[in-house]
Amino acid sequence: MAIDSLLRSFVNNWRLSKKIARVIAAVGISPNSLSLLSLFSAALAGLLFTVAGLKGHHLLLLFAGVLVAMNAFLDTFDGVLAREAGIASKKGDFLDHVIDRYADIFILCGIIFGGYVSWEIGLLAIIGILLTSYMGTQAQAVGLGRVYGGMVGRADRLLLIIAATILTWLYPYHALGFSFLGWIMLIFAVLGNITALQRFFYAWRRL
Repeated sequence: MAIDSLLRSFVNNWRLSKKIARVIAAVGISPNSLSLLSLFSAALAGLLFTVAGLKGHHLLLLFAGVLVAMNAFLDTFDGVLAREAGIASKKGDFLDHVIDRYADIFILCGIIFGGYVSWEIGLLAIIGILLTSYMGTQAQAVGLGRVYGGMVGRADRLLLIIAATILTWLYPYHALGFSFLGWIMLIFAVLGNITALQRFFYAWRRL
């Protein structure tokens, strides 16, 4: 099972996460607010990746990594909050998916614009990641249920980006032609498209 599925299962069933969600709901914070905050953190992370790469402000990489982690946490937690508050809806789910796609693009474009990888590889990574998400939700649209499987889900990607960010901060040099962030983007370019195909064939066999 992919990290993506394991993490979702853990957070959704973790008692403490439900208690935290109830506290957040009690102070009047809505799931949509968390979703929008996750988008803001992703956009700011993308900006910091760009500035860190272009201007050489290496310390900003750590802040970018923290913001990516915040995006991952908020993206997972907004659904828990919606369920615990009893206000889960198709509209909220739709908003969450739209925000996730923009967040993915902001983060990946920040890495590309920062010069950590060539635009060709970056473009393939974006295509693979967007198609992976599309296949998962399209399977649901045709009545098969949401598909989270495959080699690289969203939680997997964010955890890999966080790890690569820290490693690039610790060792800001190239290894075999790429920095750690560059290697992660190359992995996304390959495994992202493989994951999209995995989800396609999974759904195709069940139609």
